[in-house]
Order: sequence, then structure tokens, then C-alpha cells
Amino acid sequence: MQGAWIIMVYMVITNIIGFAIMGIDKGKARAREYRISEKTLWFWAFIGGGTGAFLGMKHFRHKTKHAAFKWGLPILMVIQIGVCLKIFIQ
Repeated sequence: MQGAWIIMVYMVITNIIGFAIMGIDKGKARAREYRISEKTLWFWAFIGGGTGAFLGMKHFRHKTKHAAFKWGLPILMVIQIGVCLKIFIQ
């Protein structure tokens, strides 16, 4: 069960980063500065930060009109939560 806790810590960290980069990118967009690429946003969401990125999208109202983010992040979030539940409910 120790491995499951390591995975959980990993997921928490990647979700915090996913949430944070959505906020950082929104701030850069408002300031008309050089932006974080969508490739980077998707990278952090895909490697485990899907929930954080989705919550960041909603909280900061960022990328909400992009269909890929609007539909892709919730799907990715559900998949990642399902995997976590599968790991912990064994």
C-alpha cells in the first residue's frame, strides 16, 4: 500500500501544478505577456494534473471557450480519478 501513497502524493503535486499554470497563464494573458503554450498545459494535465487543470480553468475562467479544453479536461479528470480509485480500492 506504500506505492499507492506515493502515487497519491504525485497526483496531488501534479494537480497543484496544473491549477497553478492555468492561473499563471491567465495572468500572462491579461498582461499581454509571453504565454505558456497549450502543449505545456496539456502535458501537465495528461501526466496527472487533469483535475487541477480543470479546476484552474473554471476558477480563473481560462481556456473555457476552447473546445479541446472544455471537453478534454473533464474527460481526462474522470479517467484520472477512476484510475486513482482503482488503485486505492483494491
